[in-house]
Amino acid sequence: MIKVVRGNPTPEELAAALAVVRARAGAAAGSGGTGGPPPAPGWSDPARIARHENRRPGPRAWARTYWPG
Repeated sequence: MIKVVRGNPTPEELAAALAVVRARAGAAAGSGGTGGPPPAPGWSDPARIARHENRRPGPRAWARTYWPG
């Protein structure tokens, strides 16, 4: 239900406002809009890091993997 809170719209203005509301509701229902968040962009996809083949470790890679503690 729609209620006019302020002002005194003419019947034409009220009909125009209701037409916009109905059109937006119909577009949202037709597009399957669930109201959820939009899909994440591709740059935030963790799988993009593993797209390339891993390179072989360098000659001193073993020294960089040690963490004292």
